[in-house]
Amino acid sequence: MSRARLEERLAGLATMSPAQLRQEWRRTFRREVPPHSPDLLARAIAWQWQARVEGSLTTASRKRLEHLAINPAKITSANQSRSPLTPGTRIVRDWNGRTLQVMVMESGFLFEDRQFRSLSQIATHVAGVKWSGPRFFGLTKVKSEARA
Repeated sequence: MSRARLEERLAGLATMSPAQLRQEWRRTFRREVPPHSPDLLARAIAWQWQARVEGSLTTASRKRLEHLAINPAKITSANQSRSPLTPGTRIVRDWNGRTLQVMVMESGFLFEDRQFRSLSQIATHVAGVKWSGPRFFGLTKVKSEARA
C-alpha cells in the first residue's frame, strides 16, 4: 500500500460504523474482534496499517514496552535526565580534529552561537548522520563498558 493510499484509508476509518470497524478488524488482523470501543478498534487498525507501510517496532522496543507494561513503576518521565546537566555546564569533545564546545542553557543547548533543543540535534548536525547526543559527547557508556 502506498503512503497516499494509506492516508485515504486512515481518513475513511473516521467515517466507519462500529459494524464496519469490526469487519475491518477481522480483515486486518485475521482474528476475532476483541470487546473494545469503536475508537480503540479504529486506532489499532490505523496503527497496524501504518506499521505495514512505515515499519513496525523493533524487537528490542517491543520487549521494552512489554517489560514496562508488567512493571509500570519503572516508567520515568521523558523529561527526567539520567545525569542532569545544570545550566552553565560546558561540554567539550574533540571530533575529527575539531574541538566542539556546547554550553548547557536553561532551555536547551548553545553550540556555535545557535540554540538546539537536544544534544542529539547537535551531534547529528556535526556528524551529518543521526547520533545519540549523550553517547556522541561521552555522557553515556557503551553497553560493553557498562558491564565491565
